[in-house]
Amino acid sequence: MTDETYPFAFAALSIAILSGCNQAPEETQKNNTQIKTVQVAQAIAPIAKKVPYEMTIHGDTRVDNYYWLRDDERKASEVINYLEAENTYTDAMLAHTKTLQSKLFEELKGRIKKDDDSVPVKNGDYFYSTQNRGDNEYTTYLRSSDFSGTDQQVILDVNELAKGHDYYAVSGLDVSPNGNLMAYGEDTVSRRIYSIKIKDLTTGKLLEDTLEGTNGGIVWANDNKTVYYIKKDLQTLLGYQVYRHTLGTSQADDELIYEETDTSYYMGMSKSKDKSEIYIWHSSTAASGVSVLSADDAKAMPKRLIEREAGLEYEISKLGNTYYIVTNLNAVNFQLMKVDIDKAGNKANWQSVIPARDNVKLEGIDLFGNYLVYQEREKGQSKLIARNLKTGKELPLSFNDSAYTISTYGNNEIDSDTLRVYYTSMTTPDSSYDVNLATGNKTLLKQQTVLGDFSADNYASERIFVTARDGIKVPVSLVYRKDAFKKDGTNPLLQYGYGSYGATMDPTFSSSRLSLLDRGFVFAIAHVRGSQMLGRPWYEDGKLLTKKNTFNDFVDVTEELVTQKYGAKGEIFARGGSAGGLLMGAVANQAPELYKGMVAAVPFVDVVTTMLDASIPLTTNEYGEWGNPNEKEYYDYMLSYSPYDQVSKQAYPNMLVTTGLHDSQVQYFEPAKWVAKLRDYKTDNNKLLFKIDMEAGHGGASGRFKRLEDTAFYYAFILDLAGIKK
Repeated sequence: MTDETYPFAFAALSIAILSGCNQAPEETQKNNTQIKTVQVAQAIAPIAKKVPYEMTIHGDTRVDNYYWLRDDERKASEVINYLEAENTYTDAMLAHTKTLQSKLFEELKGRIKKDDDSVPVKNGDYFYSTQNRGDNEYTTYLRSSDFSGTDQQVILDVNELAKGHDYYAVSGLDVSPNGNLMAYGEDTVSRRIYSIKIKDLTTGKLLEDTLEGTNGGIVWANDNKTVYYIKKDLQTLLGYQVYRHTLGTSQADDELIYEETDTSYYMGMSKSKDKSEIYIWHSSTAASGVSVLSADDAKAMPKRLIEREAGLEYEISKLGNTYYIVTNLNAVNFQLMKVDIDKAGNKANWQSVIPARDNVKLEGIDLFGNYLVYQEREKGQSKLIARNLKTGKELPLSFNDSAYTISTYGNNEIDSDTLRVYYTSMTTPDSSYDVNLATGNKTLLKQQTVLGDFSADNYASERIFVTARDGIKVPVSLVYRKDAFKKDGTNPLLQYGYGSYGATMDPTFSSSRLSLLDRGFVFAIAHVRGSQMLGRPWYEDGKLLTKKNTFNDFVDVTEELVTQKYGAKGEIFARGGSAGGLLMGAVANQAPELYKGMVAAVPFVDVVTTMLDASIPLTTNEYGEWGNPNEKEYYDYMLSYSPYDQVSKQAYPNMLVTTGLHDSQVQYFEPAKWVAKLRDYKTDNNKLLFKIDMEAGHGGASGRFKRLEDTAFYYAFILDLAGIKK
């Protein structure tokens, strides 16, 4: 539920580059599945049968008529037939947009430089990069001995691996300390359960070792033959065990070195920048911690830095014999502390380096031999500051846009005076810089090429604040094409939102979005509560028993954007995915009259039922986000906004709902049930379309051009409703 299909440009790699519908009473049946259908504008809308399923808790009984659509095996013919009927109906209802879809797809594809290479990143003795060529759907991974890439070696060609698969994804590329072996995970189902392969980079052949049922990543010990990996529970999909594997042995003989018994915690693993320690990260919604083991001792066992505490969050970075600790200890917006490693187990020894500040959130750090680089957020904007560890002198790293996204990546070398930075804004394509930490001088290494007649000067972005109903000011990021924007209340507007898990959707560039802007759309990101746009309190005020602030903020932003004439009344569209799909569902129930159309991608909409079922992936880990409905206070509150439970007899906007059959984050049956209930309850003649990718999961299609087809599809849905036919 945490994932959002929002267009961030740099994938995370461990090598760190490493019209109307008139209902009629005509009903039929299909394939003996008891799926009723309704004739609609020469297309047939599936009407799912009702099979009452009672659920009682706290003295309250809910009846779910569509619970039967849940099939954990994803094989029941009755369910598959229903989903296919929905796809058939959606295709028929949007058949008249096929030409527009094709035009959009070619437009989106035409802006992408087919032959493209990433900026090499140094890791150990090699420089790693990625390469895309021609019409290939997937990336090729390479390395070379120098930055120029004169002796490039292909270490993984995903196009070859993906042949014969409808879906294919790799993860966790990680090269052994001596540079001879590389581990990677592969998923051919899109359930995010990976098989780890080990490739000999000197011969190009795979070792016999295969590690099944993992989260897709490994960490190498320094002996080049021992690896650590996280195994998943195949029902809940939670990573809960850490195993040690010796190359050349059977997985059955692997040693279990850690098992997580608290299902409210996720696990992750990494290695210290100096390669001396391996970390097992423990993370729940409201607490975190780390266990440490030596990377030099293949028999080492993990030891917790300190015992976990409710509400305490921290993460460590190692520099010499010191841990630098980003923590919320006595700091709502986090502070930076440090401690000698041999004294780290006692919090009383932790010393403040960057103290807590009420209006500034410390977001993270990068350590070098001579420099500390820290990222902070103030008034919704992140910035980077470099501190000389010897002199204490600080140097802010400045950029020109009023609202932008900035982050560090690929800074694997401690003995460096250069910082690699990723930068983008809503008008600035994705850019990679090297920054001299002594002078602040920036060298642009690469900026995303946008083919065609794109010029950043044709577009403008703004950051405004909208006063919500409780007096809180909500940040909004806007972008539009200057010569198509009038600010007279005539422009159609697409508003995006997420607002959960503290995930902050900063303004970024999207070449695909230009297809909307060039047709006169304004695009807005409502930075609603539930993110950390305005610091940690912004998150706390949009979760648990304050979750409705997220929905209210989104509605209030919409109304104000119309009032300020950024968007035309009656021509406002909304989009959100995953937990942002929950936002769409709640807003559709609360204020459907504000929106002409909505796109709810992989939406988390059956909040109460899911959070009561610990067998569903990710449920128990998220009690800290939504609450535990086994407690009546949380049950009542969650029930009061749960989109599925709150569907009512009223008019709804035109809606496009999407899912993937194999979704591991939000199970396909949540949106399936929601659509079925909406179709039964809604009193309007608006479109209600449900598109299911029968081969993909939460992140959608795996190929780069297949993803563009999905984008063109939902763009066509919106543009058609806006009366824009070309």
